[in-house]
Amino acid sequence: MTKEISNNKSTSESSSPLGKLDGASVVIINYGAGNIKSIQFAFKRLGVDAVLSNNIDEIKAADKVIFPGVGEASSAMKMLQESGLDTLIPTLKQPVLGICLGMQLMCNSSEEGNTKGLGIFNVDVKKFSKDVKVPQMGWNVIADLKSDLFSGIKDKEFMYLVHSFYAEKCAEMIATTDYEIEYASALQKDNFYGVQFHPEKSGIIGSKILENFLKL
Repeated sequence: MTKEISNNKSTSESSSPLGKLDGASVVIINYGAGNIKSIQFAFKRLGVDAVLSNNIDEIKAADKVIFPGVGEASSAMKMLQESGLDTLIPTLKQPVLGICLGMQLMCNSSEEGNTKGLGIFNVDVKKFSKDVKVPQMGWNVIADLKSDLFSGIKDKEFMYLVHSFYAEKCAEMIATTDYEIEYASALQKDNFYGVQFHPEKSGIIGSKILENFLKL
């Protein structure tokens, strides 16, 4: 049975009120999956004090939402279900950016833990074969860039990745990366965006992507 978060009790964490860049308030969904402080610090470098929260009303009210994730897919999905966020996230109307596992959970399914995803992106997540080192850990290029998310960014810039599973190529991909096979390293559908790489750990180019997202 899904456990819902009270709409009256905030569970956010921030040292000051919602930060703004060009008038945009930012909430990072805090559901217990991985270290999200590095994402908060990345926004801080852009002059934005992003709030960490799992409060439904606070997430709904934000101008921009970050959906992060590090860890195992089925465990992360269980945490979303326990907090009611699995039903909230697909209904959000503002720009939403899924990062790493967050992006994968926005897909139809994942081979990791035989996990049913949120079904936002019409693509499945598969595991890399044993022919390559898993996880892919380190720097790799993103290519075939589309969308305003990559405004001002050249093709084949290096981004930092850590993952054992990947989203297959699909109609909604806005960037590709090659590691044994070519896969979708970024996705977009309507107001939903997803990146497999970690922009918060990818230097100046990663910061530019976060800044582009804030300006969408």
